[in-house]
Amino acid sequence: MTDRVRGVRRLVFAFVLLLVPVLAGAQESKSGGLAAELATLLDSMKLDSIAAKVQGDEYVGALYFPGSQLLVVRARYSVPERMDEQLAKKNYRDVYIDLNSASVPASKVLISDLGANGLYPRRRENQFDTADIGGRSYTFDGDWDKAKLSEQEYMKAFQATEAEYVKMLEALLVQLKKTS
Repeated sequence: MTDRVRGVRRLVFAFVLLLVPVLAGAQESKSGGLAAELATLLDSMKLDSIAAKVQGDEYVGALYFPGSQLLVVRARYSVPERMDEQLAKKNYRDVYIDLNSASVPASKVLISDLGANGLYPRRRENQFDTADIGGRSYTFDGDWDKAKLSEQEYMKAFQATEAEYVKMLEALLVQLKKTS
């Protein structure tokens, strides 16, 4: 009887080991709801861009391509007065362009959210998300070997990127709700 119990325990343990990664991969994106809310508000306000001051000389900006992509950048900018003036004038596209091209390079985080539906750690519907963080690029397509990372390193990078993306989206939503 004890051998039978041990066998059942081993079988259950093996099943759990196989099931946990599947469930982890099936989890919803933490950024998905925020990205969808931002896209909905931008659509309703007929805007293709939004930007906000995060703190000090740090800003966030987004370009939105309805139904297909959300590009979001956060960075420090060496002339905050210029950014503040652009924000006051609601020149959000100009803020995005400046952050993407003339920001402090080491501070730059650029997220490409294909589908404008939040970040996912693996390819879905033949789409995948990307991120450039402080000069390092990540492709979230589930192929950590191609990225020369272990699965654990890959998932850690994804989780850190998504946490950053959530903060960026929250700042943009606050700004967008102020302007409506």
